[in-house]
Amino acid sequence: MDFEIIVVGAGHAGIEASHISAFKNHKTLLITSNEKNIADMPCNPSIGGSAKGIIVREIDALGGLMGKIADKSHFQIKMLNNSKGPAVRALRAQADKVTYRQNMLKALKDTKNLTIKEGMVEDLIIENNQVKGVILANGEKITSQIVILTTGTYLKANILIGSSSTPSGPHGEQRSNRLSDNLKKYGHQIQRLKTGTPQRIKASSIDFNQMQEEKGDSQYWTFSCDDEPSYDINNQQKCYLIYTNAQTHQIVLNNLDKSAMYGGYVTGVGPRYCPSIEDKLVRFKDKERHQLFLEPESLAYDEWYLQGFSTSMPKDIQEQMVHSLKGLENAIITKYAYAIEYDAIDPLEINPSLESKIINNLFTAGQINGTSGYEEAAAQGLMAGINASLKLENKEPLILKRNDAYIGVLIDDLVTKGTKEPYRMLTSRAEYRLILRHDNADLRLRKYAHEIGSITETQYQNYQNKLKLLTDCENFLKQTTLKMTEENKKYFVDQNYAVPTTSLTFYELLKRPEITLAFLNNFQTIPFPKEITDEMEITIKYEGYIAKMNKEISKMEKLESKQIPKDIDYQKIKNLASEARQKLEKIRPISIGQASRISGVNPSDITILSIYLKKEYGKND
Repeated sequence: MDFEIIVVGAGHAGIEASHISAFKNHKTLLITSNEKNIADMPCNPSIGGSAKGIIVREIDALGGLMGKIADKSHFQIKMLNNSKGPAVRALRAQADKVTYRQNMLKALKDTKNLTIKEGMVEDLIIENNQVKGVILANGEKITSQIVILTTGTYLKANILIGSSSTPSGPHGEQRSNRLSDNLKKYGHQIQRLKTGTPQRIKASSIDFNQMQEEKGDSQYWTFSCDDEPSYDINNQQKCYLIYTNAQTHQIVLNNLDKSAMYGGYVTGVGPRYCPSIEDKLVRFKDKERHQLFLEPESLAYDEWYLQGFSTSMPKDIQEQMVHSLKGLENAIITKYAYAIEYDAIDPLEINPSLESKIINNLFTAGQINGTSGYEEAAAQGLMAGINASLKLENKEPLILKRNDAYIGVLIDDLVTKGTKEPYRMLTSRAEYRLILRHDNADLRLRKYAHEIGSITETQYQNYQNKLKLLTDCENFLKQTTLKMTEENKKYFVDQNYAVPTTSLTFYELLKRPEITLAFLNNFQTIPFPKEITDEMEITIKYEGYIAKMNKEISKMEKLESKQIPKDIDYQKIKNLASEARQKLEKIRPISIGQASRISGVNPSDITILSIYLKKEYGKND
């Protein structure tokens, strides 16, 4: 074999897959059509966002690169939903797309066991239904034990602007013409999906005085669990907020038939939660305006990204649309918006490990699995790289549960429910979101990372040190009592807080909604870092809710522990509903828990399945 693992595609999924497999001492080849496009951001130049920012923290906790490189490459960062509950808080960084790409490429080139090669993969080497390598467009064959496909939007991609359709990948790059057809030949079902990107505007043509400033936070933040902030907090780049208006809406609605999407030129299904502007106006007719953001792509460019204004309108209509916006009356469009449609596989044909059910030793990650977004892709790439490595090591795959991580929710949704449109992670998809927070990603996942060898000993020691500090802080709060002297009572009265009638520990006081550690610090200095005190404050204040959630998790884990044999014959199970039998046969869930989440499998079907397993296999006692 030339390599142990070949990763096809060097977007955000391919980066994580190749890096982690090489880190785990497996000889890895990363193939990309153009090395200059490694870690490219063809759409929004940001990392994180609602729910997505937590995914980046999880990637970092498991040993991935995205968070560390984002910390080195951004020029603005803020915590979203900071005024709301901890379950919905998430970081979002405005990355410099040039710096990000440079930093990522350096990190990859500094990784031992990793080789980068330019080429276009158009076929796989398959023997006895097992992948043995890849075949490039020039006919070159490269062998390996495992292949990971992270092809992004390049499979038979078409760029769509109005009635114009151009066979091309993002930015006019070469597309993959035959790989998806070959995947179909080998047994995978192929579906057609669509995404898009908005215009880029010349900075000097924008009147920023007519726009609302959006600044970075005045508090330091990092995605990485290990690294200290390295940016100038007082010199962050501003972004700007504007809104569509009645004139904008009229231009769009008057020209709907010219849009590639509404003119019938698009065959792929677009993302529900990141729609084009014309889709927004059709679906949300009652809204008088939609917010848009002007965001710089790079300090090295004179181009700004018009976030929220994706469209597939003809160029002349785009000119009218952009010029209708406040502050963009004289805007010069340097790159026009476009839609891009591409091939993807049916994610129901992959296992929770992200290995194909159709072809052994073939793993897939990112948009080929039906997702959208850099963060979702990176998370899958990391997990595919981890599980490919574990398979080479003859170890069980790492399957994160829905209560472990947003990454667990993401993959479980894909392999259990499937998707017919580009899947985007949302906070609402995670039923245990109160325990899947930004602040505790390392506490949830570092133990797994250490067990599988995806982090360094230094990183693990940092985690152990944090656990000790949390224990020490908890003990301090439980052992520190506030005596209710007249002087201390005055602090409560001045804040209009209810005055305790007896002396209470800091731990007990924190259970009161209005009491914060910052307030208690007035009485006695709390000698712990802010990261530790913030973690403790959330844990104490939400103790009851977390306990209730943990009871629900215990019930769920009992169902997850009831494994379903791989060779089970669902045709032999009497009284199963026809739809349930078909879905179970197609998805082949690994546990009763997963089976219970399949659409079309009802509680009565689960009961029948459980009884059958107990009778035939002696399981589920």
